[in-house]
Amino acid sequence: MQSKVLVAFFSASGVTRRAARLIARTIGADCWEIEPKSPYTTRDLDWRDSSSRSSVEMDDPSSRPALRNPVPDISGYDAVLLGFPIWWGVAPRAVDTFLDAVDLTGKKLIIFATSGSSAIDEALACIKRMHPGVEVQGGKLLNDVDPARWARSLKL
Repeated sequence: MQSKVLVAFFSASGVTRRAARLIARTIGADCWEIEPKSPYTTRDLDWRDSSSRSSVEMDDPSSRPALRNPVPDISGYDAVLLGFPIWWGVAPRAVDTFLDAVDLTGKKLIIFATSGSSAIDEALACIKRMHPGVEVQGGKLLNDVDPARWARSLKL
């Protein structure tokens, strides 16, 4: 029997979106975008400005930006592939909003990420720390990796 898989992802610039959609097509998974209620502007994403929206959110580990759409019911899925760009070494706070809203008990959670310069290790550790009931079964930084090839290698 084939596993039912959801690819859930957050993407501010489109890089992670392209990878997520390719992964979902490759493995025949459903795809759902984690979209903030208020989309990020270029100014919001200016990491050099300590008063930019992304800087303020990332400076507050309890920040949970509202999402545009209700989180899907994931009870029928066996696995969730969760993708995001790495911000300040960790997942963007919108990803935490998603993780707080879903019950991943008994599901495989596999992380994939994109990044301009950060490794994925701290993002994985942070998710495990902030969501201790979630069993993370792997993670991959896709910067120099073919997302489709990586997706085909997964044991789902």
